[in-house]
Amino acid sequence: MKKLSPIAYVPRRETVQTASLAPVALYLGAYLLVCFFSSDPLVLIAATVGVVIAGYGSGAKRAVNFSLKLGGFLALTMVVVNALVTGRGATVLARLGDWPLLGRVDVTAEAIAAGAVIGLRAMGTMVVIGVWSACVDPDRILQAVHGVARRSALTATLISRLVPLAATDYARIGEAATLRGPAASPVGRGAMAHRLLAGSLDRAVDVAATLELRGYGSSGSTARFRPVPSRYDRRFLLAGSLLMVVALAELAFGSGRFEAYPEISWEFGLEGPVAAIAFLIGGFVTWRPGNRKGRP
Repeated sequence: MKKLSPIAYVPRRETVQTASLAPVALYLGAYLLVCFFSSDPLVLIAATVGVVIAGYGSGAKRAVNFSLKLGGFLALTMVVVNALVTGRGATVLARLGDWPLLGRVDVTAEAIAAGAVIGLRAMGTMVVIGVWSACVDPDRILQAVHGVARRSALTATLISRLVPLAATDYARIGEAATLRGPAASPVGRGAMAHRLLAGSLDRAVDVAATLELRGYGSSGSTARFRPVPSRYDRRFLLAGSLLMVVALAELAFGSGRFEAYPEISWEFGLEGPVAAIAFLIGGFVTWRPGNRKGRP
């Protein structure tokens, strides 16, 4: 049995998977908005924890864990790079001398704090994208925008389908390379990329042939899809609307509370804790009676 990518869509009878696309997009879009644009560390941490809770409630444990690992790696990388590249800030923690290409490197507390905020944004955004990819059926996205931009919708749907397959192929090729025995020559990144590209091109040709047989390139009348409402639509619509209002209010009135340069300053107002509590509690919207935290 071929092992699926952690962020690949898996059909489940959970709240996010069975709800309509628009309420789910509004709900997760509020998390994506605040994780991508907010500068308040408290709000960023709360939104990340909230979307982790939402992912666990939807049965997307593997996608959440994978996104956390990838987001954590990106966050750590951004902290290190920003600390080495940016010499701004009044609180110098270490003077590392002159480096090639970088010049004089002074590690400051302000640069580390700024990199940490950027890293928190990256981590939260990765978790939201992972939950969306694992819980929202790409075919439903195609149906939703079929009448507006049919070709663009088909392209986006194919990308959302084929990217997890490419990740699975990469893992499969890597496992096959390690099982060849100690006497075999090691497989470099160039050879891995060549094999992955060759397999992706073969799959693209097969997909194009299948689409041609199904008449996607022909003109004429097309079928109209009627969305079937779900009993969870009202829940996500209400929660998504409230969270979107909170996110917009936090970005409009509270995003300037935290400043890293020239010195670290954090004006702790009322908007930050309110937004943090809202996004933290909002993660439980995906849960229903009978949810088990440890499901895959």
